[in-house]
Amino acid sequence: MKILAVDDDPIILELLVQFMATVGQHDLVTAESGPAALALLETAEEGSFDCFMLDIQMPGMDGMELARTIRALPDYSESPIVMLTAMSEKRYIDGAFHAGATDYVTKPFDITELKTRIGVVEQLAKSNRARTDKIFSAKSLQGKGSVMETDAVALHDPMSLHDVDNVIECTAMENYVAQLSRSSLFGSTVFAFTLRKIDQMHEALSGAEFKFLIEDVAEVISDTLTGHQFLMSYAGNGTYVCITESGWRPDMSRLTDQVNLYLSRAQIMSNDGQELHPRVSSGSAIRLVWKSGDQIMNALGQAQGTAEEAAIEYERLKTDFFQFGRTA
Repeated sequence: MKILAVDDDPIILELLVQFMATVGQHDLVTAESGPAALALLETAEEGSFDCFMLDIQMPGMDGMELARTIRALPDYSESPIVMLTAMSEKRYIDGAFHAGATDYVTKPFDITELKTRIGVVEQLAKSNRARTDKIFSAKSLQGKGSVMETDAVALHDPMSLHDVDNVIECTAMENYVAQLSRSSLFGSTVFAFTLRKIDQMHEALSGAEFKFLIEDVAEVISDTLTGHQFLMSYAGNGTYVCITESGWRPDMSRLTDQVNLYLSRAQIMSNDGQELHPRVSSGSAIRLVWKSGDQIMNALGQAQGTAEEAAIEYERLKTDFFQFGRTA
């Protein structure tokens, strides 16, 4: 894995060089500033780097601005970005994940912990490379007359959504909540929305149409939550997991009605001009107060699971209503 580490402290860069030499076959390139890092990216071959490790507090261009700039580059829109910083305050953690960070490690870092984090990042990088190679291979075959579809997406897979406010990757969401202290979680609540009939829509739409649908619905949910401090990720299977802060405890019935009202006004269309009429169901809103470790991850899973169950139950009850009074 080829990694670009950016830090204005040469001692940290030297420590990372020594660390990487002990943990596996990784090629570490270093830069002492954001502009120097961007200059490297300009001169390197496309997609040369698999991962980035960024300090936050650097003169000229800080790590958050650098992360946003890297995320805007097509070759690195989904590359793992690990913030490696002495900043442990919540505002820095929030800002880093909003800027596109995948993970967040505080200095002085524990060698064992960092090794584990690098292992996870390596798996993400391999997954990104495999997906990119598959796309290029499919495009090549398509150019030779193959009818293969190049943009298929699995129903249950998480998806990276770009250019939607406050939306981060699913892995980043898990890493974000894992970074928060108990005091930071005191006013946090997690909940989820699931698209109804998601399996039918996935089957009926092309890969590109399905991606656009997921993005459009994310945009509507994000707009509905405007005015609240929140982060959201798409977890796959038509489900959007949200975490809100500042003590806000949403009325899920009312909030779901709002989302569906805005969806009805959005007029989301397929490529052939047919209106799709997406609607969502929501599950339980779960407060994260006093939770830690596995309990937090379980709360994320519970929010997702109850939303998916609510979507299935909604369709079941609707079918039962239509069947009421009929005889065999």
